[in-house]
This record gives sequence, C-alpha cells and structure tokens, in this order.
Amino acid sequence: MSPIVFMYLRIVLGILCIVFGINKFSDFLPLTELTGEAANYFNALSNAKAMPLVGITLIVSGLALILNKYGALATLILMSISVNAFLFHVVLNPSGIARTAILLALNIIVLISYRDKYKVLLT
Repeated sequence: MSPIVFMYLRIVLGILCIVFGINKFSDFLPLTELTGEAANYFNALSNAKAMPLVGITLIVSGLALILNKYGALATLILMSISVNAFLFHVVLNPSGIARTAILLALNIIVLISYRDKYKVLLT
C-alpha cells in the first residue's frame, strides 16, 4: 500500500475513533432504539461504567493514530472494540451495522498495513 494512502486511512480511522469516543460522553450521534436483549446488554455495559472506558480508549487510540505515535499498538487495541461493536450489531441490533462495519474494515486495513511491526510478536 502506498504510504500516502496508508496515512490517509490511518487519519480517517483516528478521526472516526475520536468522534465515536466523544459520542460516548455527549451522545450527539443518534442511536437507534434498543429493545430486548440489545437494550439489556447495552444497559449492563453502561451500568458497569464500561462505556466511558471505551470512549477514553477510542479517543486515546484515535489520537495515537492521527499523531502516528504507537499506531500499531492502538490498532491492536481498537480491534477488540471494533469486533465487539460489529458483533453487537450483527447479533443484537442490525440497524446500526453500517458505522461499525466501516470502523472494522478500516481497522483491518490499517492493521494489515502495520504487519511489519507485528512480525516480532509472531515469531
């Protein structure tokens, strides 16, 4: 992948993470009405104070990607959030799947672009 394309994708992923992270605190992006098991799951996460931690993680990881500091680590950390959000929407709330699918796809592309940094971990 071209270094310029990678830079733009990394910055777009960083901006999305910051926007989604800030949304955990201010709710400016509309959420669909959650019912049943989706509402129970989301309420359990909210009551356990997990959502502010997810928001902080998204913001810090987004800043790391934009500033290109510890981007490979931030991408690995974001992968757990991206997969969890995507599976939540696949299984419990299909109406909100578009945003998480884009986040997951960008995360996978950036993760693959950082593959040289992970070779030490995988040997």
